[in-house]
Amino acid sequence: MDEIDRRIVNGLQGGFPIADRPFAIAAESLGLGEAELIERVRRLCADGWLTRFGPMFDAGRLGGATTLAAMAVPAEDFERVAALVNAHPEVAHNYARDHRLNMWFVVAAEPPQRIGEVIAAIEAETGLKVYDMPKLEEFFVQAQFEA
Repeated sequence: MDEIDRRIVNGLQGGFPIADRPFAIAAESLGLGEAELIERVRRLCADGWLTRFGPMFDAGRLGGATTLAAMAVPAEDFERVAALVNAHPEVAHNYARDHRLNMWFVVAAEPPQRIGEVIAAIEAETGLKVYDMPKLEEFFVQAQFEA
């Protein structure tokens, strides 16, 4: 990740333009060309610097649901399990934690009962228990991370 990549990651965290050519607008604000921004975002995703680049939807308002899930994954098996979990299109993001439950991810699905199906599939594929922690109350905390 070079300095331009860091500017992209830091600059795009607070929102993305809604327009016919959003990358052109975002690129201009970053002092880049549209094609360069698109190519760099693709590379950041392909190289694993970004695990996801896209909108965050309020699944509940759209007729779906989300849940936070966690697993206790043996360190030597973490990459294999992460690949299995991430292969599910319903998994929005996945991250490692320094905790007994060391893999955390969000499952978003429509219809809501699909969440249970995805969790059951992940348990069957990995042989590990998935702890389902559905949202009881929503809070909005805007978190931004410096790259």
